[in-house]
Amino acid sequence: MALQSPSLDVGGAILVKPTPTSAGRGYWQSVGRRLRRDPVTLVCAAILILLVLASIAAPYLYLADPYKTSMLRRLYPLGSPNHWLGTDELGRDMFARLIYGGRLSLFMGVTPVVFALLIGGSLGILAGFVGGKTNMAIMRIMDVFYAFPSVLLAISLSGAMGAGTENTLLSLTLVFIPPICRVSESVTTQVRGFDFVDAAKASGASAFTIVRVHVLGNVLGPILVYATSLISVAIILAAGLSFLGLGVKPPEPEWGLMLNTLRQAIYVNPVLAALPGVMIFITSICFNLMSDGLRAAMDVKA
Repeated sequence: MALQSPSLDVGGAILVKPTPTSAGRGYWQSVGRRLRRDPVTLVCAAILILLVLASIAAPYLYLADPYKTSMLRRLYPLGSPNHWLGTDELGRDMFARLIYGGRLSLFMGVTPVVFALLIGGSLGILAGFVGGKTNMAIMRIMDVFYAFPSVLLAISLSGAMGAGTENTLLSLTLVFIPPICRVSESVTTQVRGFDFVDAAKASGASAFTIVRVHVLGNVLGPILVYATSLISVAIILAAGLSFLGLGVKPPEPEWGLMLNTLRQAIYVNPVLAALPGVMIFITSICFNLMSDGLRAAMDVKA
């Protein structure tokens, strides 16, 4: 599927709050109040925080060795003694591999979005604020990459560079730069026409000062919300690349790679084989719902 940037002026989209930074405190307090009243967003945030904490603290949770194999205990069912989520096709503890797999899967989902946010966001803000030929040059280059479906582009780049964590991160970063750049350019162009920006220009403020003081405070919110929605896409794409053999290499525990190695076990123990997919689904849906909650809380029309 191709990544599409959200409409910024119709249909319940985020509108940039047309106020200078001095009035932004009350706006963000209002956003915080709306978030606290949204149980779905709070539950999703709590689940994600729990996943992150469990992944970070995995070495200190006294889990089984996620790399230790045993052909004598292959494909133990759920509820087995000492392996309450069973074991995989090589006798490795599934619970330990799911927790350790979350470290890689979350890392592969968040890191490329962060790098794409820094690069694409900077290019988009530059294009939107300067305009003219600079805007034309940057956005036409982005359109070349944006024309390809994200899945096809990720597979092509990973296939060309080869399997591996570093190459997967690089390919996903390149996939997400164009859509973030387009959203950044759209909201920056909108903010550039507000009266307080014109007043800052008339007062003799430099372009850097105007962007830092007046523009960033109004455009970072919508950009960050959109970037949050891309994390779920990044997790799915990274898992898909690993499933195809273009991502993380064995024996590393990663949810997409685990789906690949367990695909033959679906005829013996289908519930066990589906566990990595369940983790991918839960994490992705939580990021999507949390992004929707942030978007609704920041919608000044609501």
